[in-house]
Amino acid sequence: MISLLHYASKYKKQLILGPFFKLLEAILELFLPFYMAKLIDQGISQQDTQYTIKMGIYMLLMSVIGLVCVMICQYYASIASQGFGTELRNAVMKKINQFSHHELDIFGSSTLITRSTSDINQLQLALAMLIRLVIRAPFLSIGSIMMAFYIDAKMGLIFLLTIPIFSIILFFIMKKTVPLYKKVQQKIDYLNATISENLSGVRVIRAFAKKEKEIDEFGEVSDDLATAYKNVTNLSALLSPSTILIMNLAIVSILYFGGINVNLGHLQSGQILALINYMTQMLLALVVVSNLVVIFTRAFASADRVNEILETTPTIETSQKATIYTPWKNNQLVSFNNVSFRYTEKSGDVLKHLNFTLAKNETLGIIGPTGSGKSTLIQLIPYFYAPTKGTLLVNGQDITTYETGSLRDHIAIVPQKSSLFSGTIRSNLLIGNPNATDADCLEALEMAQCSDFVDSLPKKLDAEVLAQGQNFSGGQKQRLSIARALIKKPDLLIMDDCLSALDYQTDLLIRKALKENFKETTVIIISQRVSSVKDATALLVLDEGQQVGFGSHESLLKESPIYQQIVHSQAEKEVF
Repeated sequence: MISLLHYASKYKKQLILGPFFKLLEAILELFLPFYMAKLIDQGISQQDTQYTIKMGIYMLLMSVIGLVCVMICQYYASIASQGFGTELRNAVMKKINQFSHHELDIFGSSTLITRSTSDINQLQLALAMLIRLVIRAPFLSIGSIMMAFYIDAKMGLIFLLTIPIFSIILFFIMKKTVPLYKKVQQKIDYLNATISENLSGVRVIRAFAKKEKEIDEFGEVSDDLATAYKNVTNLSALLSPSTILIMNLAIVSILYFGGINVNLGHLQSGQILALINYMTQMLLALVVVSNLVVIFTRAFASADRVNEILETTPTIETSQKATIYTPWKNNQLVSFNNVSFRYTEKSGDVLKHLNFTLAKNETLGIIGPTGSGKSTLIQLIPYFYAPTKGTLLVNGQDITTYETGSLRDHIAIVPQKSSLFSGTIRSNLLIGNPNATDADCLEALEMAQCSDFVDSLPKKLDAEVLAQGQNFSGGQKQRLSIARALIKKPDLLIMDDCLSALDYQTDLLIRKALKENFKETTVIIISQRVSSVKDATALLVLDEGQQVGFGSHESLLKESPIYQQIVHSQAEKEVF
């Protein structure tokens, strides 16, 4: 956790002045029982009204000053902790955006969300407590012991003996709770993943009438988290009653031995009351310490999880796009040279020994059975993943030597699963080209066959888009995703099986628009439909990650058994 404190460096003033004012309040609080003893022994007992009023005014003044100090400390603690949380959250988000797909696959979205929200909230709370209580609580504990010794050395021994008993209990509880809190955070990750999975797949769950099954499974996950919470909170809950028990035993000891000393004339009744107040102060401060232990135990567990993100070195460094855009001019735009790829070291090769070249301004169609590695292949080209073996050249340059921003600035991708962002149709299109005019937007919508439904909307380009495009149909979302890619006018356009979600007529019209308007663009189309790719300059046929065919539609019909099977399987539905 200490390594994360540099994110609070902007708030040095608050980090210094906050504890200072809290310390000042603690000093004043220490003197209150002392003056109360004087008020009783020298004022009330001696029936000295003037002295009683004088001590009362002193005590009231110290209380008011203490209140002001507390308010100032609280103010500074709020500024510093919230600012720290904002800086840390921004750093985590920046780091996540630098991750390659490999790191995103390892962490998973649910744990990244938890670490960016609840874990950082826990660290914010810890910093606020650090400013408000970490100095005050130990100071009150030590100060109470010193004041007790000042009043009577023998009675001070009771205070001194209380500390090690409390420390032993605290040590054993901490030892047990730290690993348990880490397990709790892991179970929260799993719960978030389950919720996310159920929400994203709610239509499938209802379609298969599996609602009760999912509710039962979620109940098990929730019960598992509740059990983990109970285990750790039951242990943590032992701190407060243990502290109160020690405090009451210590007060009984003060009353017993103090009563003897009062009878012997060694102590006065006001001093006994002051000692009880000091004992209460000390042990209440220790209760605060025990609660701080719980907070900081959770904070240390959260800090480890946040640090894991910040200290992870991306396998592919993500950079910003180039300042000056220079069109690609190499005749061989994409070249796979004996390329193989696997997602993890322990998994098998998803792609095996691919060798093909795509020339500039040509169209490549990629086809093959489900699970043959088509989508994986096109994720290598923008350098989302690095090839495990072999060399992949884009515009004559090895992709591993590219700045990712510069490389991806030339590429537009339409993913298999359309993804829209909350905002407007215009704001979604401007993701593809921030400098696009309204005319550019309308042109892209026209080519993507979106004009019919966009024109029917009252606000047209400014029509609202809900998160994930929930207010549009699947086909409309897919066409808007295509328009977002087309408006970029890239050197390389990659369409990952996005045409298969459209009807044959719309598919044909989009391909026709591409042919007429993107003559200077190299296009890669992945599709399950032969009709969508058969007119491509070249076709790549994949099967189980292997290249089993490369050539024109006509040549593959003669030479590739796999391609022949695909064509014959669709012959009844399509005419070639």
